[in-house]
Order: sequence, then structure tokens, then C-alpha cells
Amino acid sequence: MRHAHTVEQVRSAEAALMAGLPEGTLMQRAAAGLAAVCAGLLPRVYGSRVLVLAGSGDNGGDALFAAARLARRGARVEALLLDPAKAHAGGLAALLAAGGRPTADRDAFTRADLVLDGIVGIGGRGPLRPAAAPFAELPRRGRLVAVDVPSGVDPDTGEVAGPALRADVTVCFGTHKPGLLIDPGAQYAGVVHLVGIGLDLPPAPVEALQRADVAALLPVPGAESDKYRRGVVGVAAGSARYPGAAVLAVAGALRGGAGAVRYTGHAAAEVVRRHPETLVTEDGPARAGKVQAWVVGPGGGTDAERTLREALDTGVPVLVDADALTELARLGPSALSGRPAPVLLTPHAGEAARLLAGLGEDTDATAVAGRRLRTARRLAAGYGATVLLKGSTTVVADPDGRARVNSTGTGWLGTAGSGDVLSGLAGSLLATGLAPLDAASAAAHLHGLAGRHAAAPGAPITALDLAAALHRAWASLAQ
Repeated sequence: MRHAHTVEQVRSAEAALMAGLPEGTLMQRAAAGLAAVCAGLLPRVYGSRVLVLAGSGDNGGDALFAAARLARRGARVEALLLDPAKAHAGGLAALLAAGGRPTADRDAFTRADLVLDGIVGIGGRGPLRPAAAPFAELPRRGRLVAVDVPSGVDPDTGEVAGPALRADVTVCFGTHKPGLLIDPGAQYAGVVHLVGIGLDLPPAPVEALQRADVAALLPVPGAESDKYRRGVVGVAAGSARYPGAAVLAVAGALRGGAGAVRYTGHAAAEVVRRHPETLVTEDGPARAGKVQAWVVGPGGGTDAERTLREALDTGVPVLVDADALTELARLGPSALSGRPAPVLLTPHAGEAARLLAGLGEDTDATAVAGRRLRTARRLAAGYGATVLLKGSTTVVADPDGRARVNSTGTGWLGTAGSGDVLSGLAGSLLATGLAPLDAASAAAHLHGLAGRHAAAPGAPITALDLAAALHRAWASLAQ
């Protein structure tokens, strides 16, 4: 599992560690790890052109000390000091002693074999200052290595307020930063290398599950299992206008680990035709029979409000998607208050904007996409529900602020019906007994893997292709 900590947590851990170490030890640890990664990126260190973009403070110091190590191995190192009067004195002295030299020639950026971005560290906020902003647009031929976080990316959230440097590699120290895992910041980070420096950190507020973590969550039936003991998931989806949403949600649910799928809605004939193992009724959630979780909303049309209310009146977990999210935004968070069982919301950016409007916040899908972590946490706290915010980086947030991120997907998942499959899958995992945070995290991971499998080797897919690939994705984790 990848753990990501806030700047405040990192600063506190650094201070505690430095109190028991000789001065400069922590910076030297970081510089040694950074230099080792940089050396591995160069065909050879000796004779290579290296440019340091050095801002003020410790971030620039890390870069300068690392560059000094490269210079001692024969690299031709130049340092472009963004604010010479505030450059890290110790780092600059080390670089000069190793044979490096300062430069004011900005064309060195385009000539370098490797550029070290030490402009702004984890303490930076907001857009780059005018002296640094042009480097976000300048062409270059060499690789760019960001020191801890690409300059211009908010380390705590991944938000990008203006121009930012796009790294090929980011070397982070002690722990991942949330902004390296969440878009849009993750798109600027490139390949992330973690260098341990001995920090003693508290539990991480942001996590990214890896293969083994997800595999450990997936339900495995025992010898005494039957379809009811494995869990039954109810799907209330589809309408005369959108029958396909029901077919796709059921397809995801059938491959999500539950023992049976109980469908209710106007698309019963289409569902049974495609999935004959499904139990069907047209009576709605209130009279559909016993289930361990409900999925409501995909293609719900004019029935969305009724099915939402009926599902919420049950005592089981409810996943709310699509048209039911629109109705929930209209009803407001009071519609969920006092429920004995949890709720999982699965909005895309536009639906998230509508849900925020239900909390009295005026925004749009573009703004939501630019502040994914903040949005998911705000919705989770405001509605008292777990939130799976869909997008290029899926963010899952609990009302207590814990968050997980997932990036197993592919751009080919941007196809009609993909979200319906995800809802059925996550609802099925809820019905097996997983907590909403775990069900949503595992579903997002599986959904992304299935998208990759279905799209290989880079071809367009349909939502039914995606659903069919869920079996392969699950099997790849269970091996």
C-alpha cells in the first residue's frame, strides 16, 4: 500500500527526527537518494550536462547537494538560482566545491541532459512566481526530475493553480505526498520514486491500494457457502428510455462476488434476456425481497426518486448513482440522516457539482476535476456518506476524512455505460459484507484493471466488454 501524508505531518516528523541528529543529516540523506536516482537516469554521469533550478530554502538545498554529488562523479553541473540572495548557502558551497558553477543562462534548460527541479518544495502553495513560471513552457531535450513534488503542484491535494513543471520522475522523501497520487498533480509527477529518510509518521490520511491489498479484500466463498450466504445485491435501475443501464449494472453486479442479483425495474425482460440467472421483479425495492445491499439510480429516469426513497427506507447499505444522485442533490443531505446502514455515493464530476449545490456550494464539473480530493471529502462530510468520485484518478472518501486513490484505469473507460458497470460491481461487494470504503476501493481497482484488459492492445471498448473482463481482472488478483 502507498501511504501519503500531508505537509504538516511531514514537517512534524522531520522536526522530531532532526532533534536527535547532527545538523544537516536529514538533507544529506535526501540528497544521496536523489543523486542515486538521477545517476540511474543518465546513460553515464561523467560528462553529462546537469542543470539545477534552485529556489530558496531546503528544496533548493536538496537539489544543490544532490547535484554536488553528481559533479564529483564528473557531471558538468550548472545551477540557475531563481533568487540568488536566498539560495541555500550550504548546498551552493558544496556544489561550487565539487566543480559546479552558477549560471544565468536560461538556455541551459534546453541543453541539459537532466534538469533538477528544486524551485518549490512541499511548502509551496499557489501558482509559480514570474521568475519560475516560464520554465513550465520551455522546450527541453533532457529528463526533468522533481525534488519531492513538481513545482506548481499542491503537495496536499494535487491541485494546480497555474503553470507547473511537468516531471519525468519525481523523487519524494520519507512518504508520498497526496498531490503525487491525485490528478491533475499526478499527471505532472511522472514516475514516482520514494526515498526513505527515517521518518516516524502517523497513520496516513490518504492511501493507494496495491494489488496485494485489493486481493486481501476480495470475498472468497467457503465450503458451506450458498448464494444467500454469499450475499444478494439488489439493483433498481433502468427505465423504458434507458434499459441498457439496467443490463450493464446487473452485469457488473453478477461479477462482484455476491451470490445472487435481484433486479427490480422496467427493464426486466432485457435483463433476463441478457442475464438469465438474475431474479427479477417490477415491484421496486420496497417489495423486491431480501437483499444485503441496494444499487439505485443508473438509467432510473422518472422512477429515480421513488426507488431512492424506498431503498433508503431499508436497513441495508445503499449505493446511489446517476439519476438517484440528481434526486439526492435536490433532496439534500437530510434524506440520509438517521439511516442505520451506510450509503455509498458514486458521482462523476458533473454529478458531484450538483451534490455540492445541494450543500449550498456553487461550482461546476471543471472545478471539481481540479480539486478531486477536496470535493470527495466535502461531499462525504456533508452527506455523511462514503463517496467514490469517478475520474482519471478515482478518489474514495469516508466522512471521517480518510481517503483512498486509484489510478488503475485507462482513458478507454470513458465510454457510455462504464459507470453503470462500476456501480453494480461496487454494490455487489457491499452485499458480500465489505465496508463502503473497502468495497468502493476494491471496485475502482478491479474496474480499472478490467478496462486495461479489455482495451489491450489499445483498442476501443464497450461497457459490455468491460463487464466481461472483470472475471479476468479478479482472477489476476487471486493468483
